[in-house]
Amino acid sequence: MSASTTIANAPARTNRSVGALQPRADVQTSLAPGSVDLPSLVPLMYALMLRNIASDGFAFSDPLAPGDYAKDSKPGCIIAAPSFPADTPGIDEDYVFNWVRDGAITAMEVAMAEMATRPGGTVQTLNDYVQFADLCHANAQPTKGHACFTIAGEARPWTEQNDGPALQSVTILAAYDQLDAGTQKTAVGLVNANVAFLLTVYDKPTTNLWEEHFGYSFFARAATLRCFQEVLATSVAGIDKPDGLQPAVEWLRQAIAGHWDGSKYISMMADPGDGSAPSPQRPVVDGYDPNIDIVQACVYGAVPCTDTRMLATAAQLRSQWEEGGIASYPINKADQALRLGPLFGRYPGDVYDGDAANPVLGGHPWALSTCNVAELHYRLAAEIRSSGRVPFDDLSAPFFAPSGVTESTAAGAAADALVATGDAMVRAVVYHSDNLEISEQFDGATGYERSVNNLTWSYASYLSAMRARLNGAAK
Repeated sequence: MSASTTIANAPARTNRSVGALQPRADVQTSLAPGSVDLPSLVPLMYALMLRNIASDGFAFSDPLAPGDYAKDSKPGCIIAAPSFPADTPGIDEDYVFNWVRDGAITAMEVAMAEMATRPGGTVQTLNDYVQFADLCHANAQPTKGHACFTIAGEARPWTEQNDGPALQSVTILAAYDQLDAGTQKTAVGLVNANVAFLLTVYDKPTTNLWEEHFGYSFFARAATLRCFQEVLATSVAGIDKPDGLQPAVEWLRQAIAGHWDGSKYISMMADPGDGSAPSPQRPVVDGYDPNIDIVQACVYGAVPCTDTRMLATAAQLRSQWEEGGIASYPINKADQALRLGPLFGRYPGDVYDGDAANPVLGGHPWALSTCNVAELHYRLAAEIRSSGRVPFDDLSAPFFAPSGVTESTAAGAAADALVATGDAMVRAVVYHSDNLEISEQFDGATGYERSVNNLTWSYASYLSAMRARLNGAAK
């Protein structure tokens, strides 16, 4: 591959990702179910993810302006996917942009990967990430919570999302020791600026994770809480710890608890508009819950994996997509016979499949959603092994039931069962992959890949799940 990768000139794919639009009965899946050791795929998934990160010697060209070098990617840019309409038949979405949230989630996996270092112990990919993040922050408008940027670091007309600056700060703190001295100074300034911004908006409504609704977001609150907690705990020199941080932490904990409606956490509560407090009995829209971002608030935010209210919500997520559920995927029934799955989507009323002009009610499972739920199982297994206690109660019982865990199950056996349940989910992602390349979604009926191909977050979610599995599996 040349040093400058002009995505616009890439040939259209002729494998299963394109075939997903018109599935054929004679097309076989890429691997036999259960035939691969999941952790053994980590180096490959990492390499596939790295293809979507620009460096000084590996640049992306703007697919809408090929040949205009001023619009080429800057080092550290992390594209959401190398997919845009001209290159992906049946898809009308352009993902050749840098989302703050997606970039932070991806860079976290680089920080955790123990990459080969430059002299002095630094990782150039992380240096580039911080410098590009700082460029985007400088160009952010109308607020410093702007969510999406061009590959050259210019603000793209888009939404304002509080979760992006929070997750970016968490990632930068995790990567700090792998940065060179100059970049460390930039990193400190960026984290301080992010925290200062978040302290002005943490108690206000925002655009949610899926960029569809405006209101009080469970995920954004959980991400911000994690950010504030890690800033308070860090020993990195120069990081500001304003007096308002601790009160904000306490406020966010109470606000997150306020999303509980008695049976599940509500993803987005509407702003009453009259100054009164938002209520879980007033969600932003019907059909939006249970929403996968509740589980993601544990994986990426500050919600504990032992929170039985979150586990109750996760159990409802599973039941709605299995046979008999309100938004069941036929592929989950077929996969069950192979001891795979289930695959998870976003929420029951989803209509997005990469073709926004032709919404189809019902939605489809997402690779990252499935890996995130698997990671919840792995994290919970690790916590049970460490504490010797299973957080079993009336709320969490439906979550544990598919794993065969009851109130009397010993801690070690419960942890083993949870790991096995998570493995079945990740194996479904691998089984339905395009020869291990992972798109954004799988067809809910056929299991073939659909929507944009090679989604960066899909790979990052696999890697994050495998890191959690390392802690959850029996030693």
